[in-house]
Amino acid sequence: MQTPIYLDNSATTPLDPAVLEAMLPFLRGEFGNPASGTHALGRAASRAVEQARADVAKLVNAEPRDIAWTSGATESNNLAIKGAALAGRKRGKHLVTVQTEHKAVLDTMQWLEKQGFEVSYLAPRKNGLLDIETFRAALRPDTVLASVMLVNNEIGVIQDVAALGALCRANGTLFHVDAAQATGKVAIDLTQWPVDLMSLTAHKTYGPKGIGALYARRSPQVRLECQMHGGGHERGLRSGTLATHQIVGMGAALRIAGELMAEEVPRLRALRDRFWSRIKDVPGVILNGDLEQRIANNLNISLDIPNCDSLVTTLDDIAVSSTSACSTGGVSHVLQALGSDASIAGNSIRITVGRFNTVEEIDWAADYLRKKIEDCRAGRLAA
Repeated sequence: MQTPIYLDNSATTPLDPAVLEAMLPFLRGEFGNPASGTHALGRAASRAVEQARADVAKLVNAEPRDIAWTSGATESNNLAIKGAALAGRKRGKHLVTVQTEHKAVLDTMQWLEKQGFEVSYLAPRKNGLLDIETFRAALRPDTVLASVMLVNNEIGVIQDVAALGALCRANGTLFHVDAAQATGKVAIDLTQWPVDLMSLTAHKTYGPKGIGALYARRSPQVRLECQMHGGGHERGLRSGTLATHQIVGMGAALRIAGELMAEEVPRLRALRDRFWSRIKDVPGVILNGDLEQRIANNLNISLDIPNCDSLVTTLDDIAVSSTSACSTGGVSHVLQALGSDASIAGNSIRITVGRFNTVEEIDWAADYLRKKIEDCRAGRLAA
């Protein structure tokens, strides 16, 4: 068995070979600037950008004109949250989010607190899901924006953003959703969901790093204060020369995700469940988050086992993670928000299977992890 076996697909995914093939022409001869409409090379780049915009819009059932390119979900989150809060501050300065959000949301909210905004950080239930009534009670007449992620990046639970968005719409509050972990795993319909802003990225869905998008509703138009000033690109929301090759890669990745989702999601769920079936009876293994209202490829476990405080650092033959790849701390704020104490929250393992994993890899990796845990319990694990 070739190692390490990659099981960290929520951190990033390998580039799909078909995505690479779509990108290569724009790294070679098709090098024009999409804003250079006076010649053929520029027009060809512009057409490629607009096709990719349409492909991204199709996956989330949105209008292409509502999609603006960014460098990734972190920038999209910043643009959505800061942009909406600053544009709406005359109406109110109250914001709502959840304690288990990605750091790109939580840190942005903390920055806005320094600018005079008030933020309500809601605690989820122990299964990671947000109580609808808790959310309803948090909304106020001066709440200008609420931000709730569709799929949690650590425990994989799926929030009911359609219901939450309906509450926001009734309150006159803008609703932002971080959907970085959801594309290709959850059906998204922005013609039906009352969502005003949605953050997307490519590299969680077998596309390139460094490219993302923000859905910003135009009818009626969501007002945003832009965060990057320059040439007025992307209808004034995000200035900067467009990275055609990366944009084409994101378009291809999300198009492929849409084409494969009906068959890929059940396959990933079967692999995930196969892995879980081989370790769930080990004493001291705790599943984090709701198992049903959860994306198909995610497992997150904690180990309440003596001698296993640093197990994840010894797993040389499989690639897994202990917290979000974007977190610099050693203890998961998500698991602590669910009520885990620091010692257990700090001893967690996130396992996320992906498109290119096989049954043989899953069996080998699960047996390998089980043996490592049993070695921990027996005190046989070398530091």
